[in-house]
Amino acid sequence: MTTCPICNKEIIGRTDKRFCSDKCRAASFYENKARLTQFKKKVNEILEGNREILAHLNPQGKITVNRIDLEKRNFNFKFFSSVYRTKSGNVYWFCYDQGYRRLQQNEKYLLIRWQDYMW
Repeated sequence: MTTCPICNKEIIGRTDKRFCSDKCRAASFYENKARLTQFKKKVNEILEGNREILAHLNPQGKITVNRIDLEKRNFNFKFFSSVYRTKSGNVYWFCYDQGYRRLQQNEKYLLIRWQDYMW
């Protein structure tokens, strides 16, 4: 006997049927959609926070900062919206239009703004 994951009623019909009714199937769909929406919202909040930190530290468009300056503001290095690799092999991580690259000194970061030629 298979039971519906939404209401725990017995599922009658095809062996591959997952829900007991259209109502439960729709409820599952909207529950999953809500979960995904919450996840995307949280990721976007982190990206926007990172972008604001980079923009605040980089008002002129290009500057070198210490890693500690980013960490003090709770910059999250795990989240970025895109990656740009230059012809010389340098890699920049972007949070929308604000980017950063770790320099050779490891504790220093070069902050830049997205440029039209990067498309």
